[in-house]
Amino acid sequence: MAGDKSPKRHAPMFELTGGNVCLDFINTLDDRPAQKPTELLKDYSDLARFGEQTGILTTAQTDALLEKAVLMPQDAADALDHARRLREALYEIFSSLMNHTAVPPSAMEILNRQVHHAALHTHLIQTKQSCEWTFDDLTSSLEGMLWPISRAAAVLLTSANVALVRTCLSPTCQWFFLDTSKNHRRRWCDMTKCGNRAKVRNFYARKRSALEKD
Repeated sequence: MAGDKSPKRHAPMFELTGGNVCLDFINTLDDRPAQKPTELLKDYSDLARFGEQTGILTTAQTDALLEKAVLMPQDAADALDHARRLREALYEIFSSLMNHTAVPPSAMEILNRQVHHAALHTHLIQTKQSCEWTFDDLTSSLEGMLWPISRAAAVLLTSANVALVRTCLSPTCQWFFLDTSKNHRRRWCDMTKCGNRAKVRNFYARKRSALEKD
C-alpha cells in the first residue's frame, strides 16, 4: 500500500530450540566458545523481533515498541543494555547449576531485580475454571518484554525441570536447551544441524581410521 510507513516484517532470525524462552534468550549470544561470539541482539529492533518471534509480543506490540524506540533512542539503548545484562546473568546462573558450583551473587542480583520488576507488572485474572497470571501492557515500557523472560527463568529455576537444562555437545555451539526427550539423553540443540554435523564428522573419522588400518 502506497505511503504505508508501518515497520516492515522480517523473516525469523532466531533459532528457537531451547524449549524455554529464557534458554532461547541465553542463546542470542551465538558462538560463545569462539574468541569473538556473535551478538544477535545488535540493536533494540533485534530485541523486539526476538519478543515477537517467541510470542512474547504481538505484531502490534512489536510495532508500537519499535516506534517508541525511535522517539526514545537513549531509553531503547538502556533497555538493550539491561537485556544483555540479564542474558549474561542467566547464562552464569544456569552454567553454575549445571556445573554444581556457586552462582555468582552479582548474577543472582540482576535476575532478582528483573523478577521484582516483572512482579510489579503482573496480576491475576479469572479464566473459565481458575485464575492465571498475566502481565500489564508490555508496550508501557521498552523493557516490558523482559518481564516474561525473567518470570520464565524464575519458574524454571525453582522447578524440577531445572535438572533437565543441557548445553549442546557441539564444541562450537554449546547452546542451552531443555531436555524433554523420553530418556533425557538429548545431546544436540538441533539434530538437523549440530547433530547432523557430528554424524558427518564421525563418519569420516571412522572412514579415515579404516583406511589407515588397511
